[in-house]
Amino acid sequence: MKTMNYKGCVGSIEFSETDNIYFGSVQGIRSLLSYEGSTEDELRHDFRAVVDEYLNECSKCKFSAA
Repeated sequence: MKTMNYKGCVGSIEFSETDNIYFGSVQGIRSLLSYEGSTEDELRHDFRAVVDEYLNECSKCKFSAA
């Protein structure tokens, strides 16, 4: 499986011949984060946007030790 990396996150790269679109998901996390694009550049851009949004949301979470 092809992958790409951004800010420590690994994303899969797949292609649907039926739909003529690239798609993938961020690997190694509990959340399902998916992305897609008509070209590899669009796929890469959407992957980075999804990762940025996820990391931004994670930074808002505060965990306290009990």
